[in-house]
Amino acid sequence: MAELTKLTPSHLRREAWVYVRQSTMTQVREHTESLARQYELAERAKALGWKPDQLRIVDEDLGRSGAEASARKGFQSLVAAVGLGQIGIVLGIEVSRLARRNADWYHLLDLCSLTDTLIADADGIYHPSDYNDRLVLGLKGTMSEAELHLLRSRLDAGLRHKAARGELRQGLPVGLDYDQDDRVVKSGDEAVAEAIAVVFARFDELGSARQVLLSLRSDGLRLPRRTAGSHHIRWADATYPAIHDFLTNPAYAGAFVFGRRRTQKHLGEHGEVVSQVHDLPIEEWEVCIPGHHAGYISWETYLANRQRLRANWRAPSGEVTGALREGRALLQGLVRCARCGRKMMVGYSGHSGSVPRYVCAQRMRLYGSGGACQSISGRALDAAVVGEVFTMLEPASLAATTTALGEAEANHARRLRAFELAVERARYEAERARRQFDVVEPENRLVARGLENEWERRLVVLREAEADLAVQSARRPATLTADERTWLQRAGADLRAVFDAETTTVRERKQLLRAMVSEVVVHVEAESGLGDCKIIWEGGAVTALVVRFRRRGRDSALRTEAETIEVIRRLAEHYDDATIARLLARQGKTTATGLGFTKERVASLRQSYGVTARSSSVAADTSAGTTVSLAEAEALLGTSRATLYRWLQTGFIAGEQATPGAPWRIRIDQALRDKISSQVPAGWVGLAEAADVLGVSRQTVLDRIRRAELNAVHVNRGRRRGLAIELPEAQPDLFRPC
Repeated sequence: MAELTKLTPSHLRREAWVYVRQSTMTQVREHTESLARQYELAERAKALGWKPDQLRIVDEDLGRSGAEASARKGFQSLVAAVGLGQIGIVLGIEVSRLARRNADWYHLLDLCSLTDTLIADADGIYHPSDYNDRLVLGLKGTMSEAELHLLRSRLDAGLRHKAARGELRQGLPVGLDYDQDDRVVKSGDEAVAEAIAVVFARFDELGSARQVLLSLRSDGLRLPRRTAGSHHIRWADATYPAIHDFLTNPAYAGAFVFGRRRTQKHLGEHGEVVSQVHDLPIEEWEVCIPGHHAGYISWETYLANRQRLRANWRAPSGEVTGALREGRALLQGLVRCARCGRKMMVGYSGHSGSVPRYVCAQRMRLYGSGGACQSISGRALDAAVVGEVFTMLEPASLAATTTALGEAEANHARRLRAFELAVERARYEAERARRQFDVVEPENRLVARGLENEWERRLVVLREAEADLAVQSARRPATLTADERTWLQRAGADLRAVFDAETTTVRERKQLLRAMVSEVVVHVEAESGLGDCKIIWEGGAVTALVVRFRRRGRDSALRTEAETIEVIRRLAEHYDDATIARLLARQGKTTATGLGFTKERVASLRQSYGVTARSSSVAADTSAGTTVSLAEAEALLGTSRATLYRWLQTGFIAGEQATPGAPWRIRIDQALRDKISSQVPAGWVGLAEAADVLGVSRQTVLDRIRRAELNAVHVNRGRRRGLAIELPEAQPDLFRPC
């Protein structure tokens, strides 16, 4: 009865809301008693005094978890109505139905306290503004949140424990199914299995997911796809994501994997919670059990495919990838700079863009002067490495290789024996710990716990030893049959003929080189042009050789045209390197490799040919006559640049250009100074008046001035600026009658 005293007429004048929720649709279908109890709260509201038209049942959140309020529209509408003072009482079967998170629960309690709203559950009626009731409601909310945490922890622990044994039932990709005993098996549909096998076979052949995509589309082959949770298989055109899924899913390699992705949450720009799923590296996968079931490829092939896909990744600027491209650089992605340790990028030059060069990735611009590393000829390095490759394939070298392979097999067996013994010893220790644990009485937990921990530790040591043995076993060197040894005697000549054949593409040549060469480390001395190269072969062997590179400049077979050098020599007397580069570009001139001129390339070419740069500190000496630029002439003569151009056009003054298109230069001497005056000489007239007096056109007057038949000066001050012309003395008319 004490609870009824909390009810007031003010509460009864407002509405009564019954909140109904169950966490999953399975609970809605199967836990019907709990659902019926929640709907019966409407009868309790009527018994407390609310009329039927004042009741509202909120069941929009059926099948939704109470861990978050953002996805529960019914709860949000309830909170909004409480805040507006429209609700007198909120009824729920228990606190956990309203909220499983303290942030949502206390927000509701604060609003109820402010708006004088009651909360009722199966235990009673509470007023959030009352201290004792608020304390009880707070404890119930905390217990509800803790209960959710415990439920999640138990479920998650059981799931992970089952996954650690490889027994967790997961969604399988297309091509894999569960049999009647819940074992993973390959699909019984031969068409599906064959299509997936084709993807792996073509990737092994082509080495690129994009090339596999183009190949499948070219042949019109479709791929099987299956929606998660469905057994229906559909066939669709090949896409890059589909091919990438086949190549990167460890289930196709027969491995059971759990925890290879991690979900991270952060606040978005507008304060919302954003979830992102990130792939983890293999070493951070929670569970990885190779050989769990029959796969389409081996685990070693899967790891090799991942490495090849990573190598094909287009890295940001300044990094180098190893994907096979169509360019002529045979060692693309394999060359490493010995100075800084970075992979070297590939650049192409020449008129047709087919001359390869290997450039240190630390230099952010090809052939620029900002970097401190090296740029080397691709043709010279490719030829040296290819020659060394086929030297290794000569009969004598192959015989030595065959012997070395036999020795490597024996060495591998000896090395592997140590790992086998380590596994045997670890297995014995684990079995011994298990027997000790079995003989202890179950009630003696003080001893049993210690023995159980020791057993688990021994099992961890055993798994590590088995993993080490598997890694070493995978490194077993290839063994040769008698037929393979016979073929090796002539393999070098056969491969060289295939390598040089016109029908062999550049991509195929690169694949052959990569089958033998792991990396090429180069260091070139700029002065001598000699390069120290180390070829690191697959398997770890190293071959050192010295390569002579053509020095760029005078000693290069590609030489800049003599005409271009002469133009640079003339321009360097008057202009800086940046201006010379612009003038050469305007004339369409290029370097010996077909590149356009830049400030750095002009400077490098000047230094190679001993052309002295223009000194900006030397002042123009005009006393004895010198050639100056238009800007300097403008200041010296007190005229505008437009006037100088007009004088050059009319021939009033003479100018010169170092090369067509170069800026004009004007020779300043006393004769030119005499042509400039600050006032009009007595008796001299302007251009228009001279044309009228002489009875000719203005252009004729200008032509006569250019031919020195008329004297003229330029007046640069006063209102009569312009040409002032001295008229010739009047001649007697011979035909006038006496």
